[in-house]
Amino acid sequence: MNIIDIINKTKRAKPLSEEEIRWLVNGYVSGEIADPQMSAWLMAVCLNGLSDENTVALTLAMRDSGDVLDISGIGRVTADKHSTGGVGDKTSLIIGPAAAACGIAVPKMSGRGLGHTGGTIDKLESIPGFRTELHFAEFSSIVNKTGFSIISQSGDLCPADKKMYALRSSTATVDSIPLICASVMSKKLAMNADCLVLDVKCGSGAFMKNQEDAGKLAKLMERVGSGAGKKCRAVVTDMDQPLGCCIGNALEVREAVEILRGERKGRLYELCLDLTAEMLALAGKGDITACRTMAQEAVGSGRALEVLRETIRLQGGDARVCDDTSLLPQAEYTYDVRATEEVRLESVNCEELGMASLLLGAGRLTKDAPIDMSAGIVMHHEVGDLISADDCIMTLHSSVCSDFSEAARRATGAVELVKFRPNYT
Repeated sequence: MNIIDIINKTKRAKPLSEEEIRWLVNGYVSGEIADPQMSAWLMAVCLNGLSDENTVALTLAMRDSGDVLDISGIGRVTADKHSTGGVGDKTSLIIGPAAAACGIAVPKMSGRGLGHTGGTIDKLESIPGFRTELHFAEFSSIVNKTGFSIISQSGDLCPADKKMYALRSSTATVDSIPLICASVMSKKLAMNADCLVLDVKCGSGAFMKNQEDAGKLAKLMERVGSGAGKKCRAVVTDMDQPLGCCIGNALEVREAVEILRGERKGRLYELCLDLTAEMLALAGKGDITACRTMAQEAVGSGRALEVLRETIRLQGGDARVCDDTSLLPQAEYTYDVRATEEVRLESVNCEELGMASLLLGAGRLTKDAPIDMSAGIVMHHEVGDLISADDCIMTLHSSVCSDFSEAARRATGAVELVKFRPNYT
């Protein structure tokens, strides 16, 4: 086998053998295959795609490039959830405790944010003292005690994906459905949970901008998961407006806690119940209707909040944030964006809002850049709302940015406001 033959076959849309794909992945991880050669192959995939069989083979080869976790010592059915990324997506902080309160285990590894898409690990590290880098034995012990834990991804997990994703980011080969599928599923399969729910975001704040592409990715992920022997369910959900009202690390933790305390409802709450129900149903807890009722009761009774509280405590965090969210990092500066006349909020460009939060310090442009945990945006209205003159549309938060002019310009440009004309006929 040689890399030139493999590039040429993919360039001509000819399928590869499983052996060729494994040789390609292992050769790239070992350094035998150079970046320019792998770049050429990735571009050929972007242009011509991969068959389902080749996508499964690529996913498994990437999974097997590093450790595959043995979580058989966890004494419950295990389930994992993955979102393809979005703006204001803090669902894991709600779904994990809710599912654990219903009797299944949610051992989860997550990543940090890059660009406008926030990372779950960053959100958790906004909780004072919270540790995300744990030895596997401690991680397993916490999951056995509370049913839920999230830690940062191990360097030994899917090294092929880490190396290939860095190359894809620098060669404009990210937006390929087979490559996105293999990247996501290799890490999830290395985590090795019994059940896997995949939340495929669709809209202005997601990788998948339209329903057709989101549907293709969801179906492909399900086929790959099932082909690897996992119980797998993928659902397409909306990312044409932020998920919840808060964008930014500490702000999103605050909102998650408020939902678990029963103080908020709305789109985020409903989606979390839906996704928790999917996890419980895959784990054999009943049909979707019964599982949704079970999830609602876990939140409404406060049991899910207690799971989060205990998990925070065991991971070294200040569990008092579950009672007093003012203990989370607070912004030194705030700025209100107000309506100048009576308007209707017609639409939101989620990606632009995410970029505005990046200007405030809530995200990073490089993986080692610092984050202002207090920074972000709080939306006070949703799409379709009527907003009176001088009402606050959103509030910008930052401790590193006192001049809000550029961020406010970008955030204001991200919302489409239509002058309200009442119909008196």
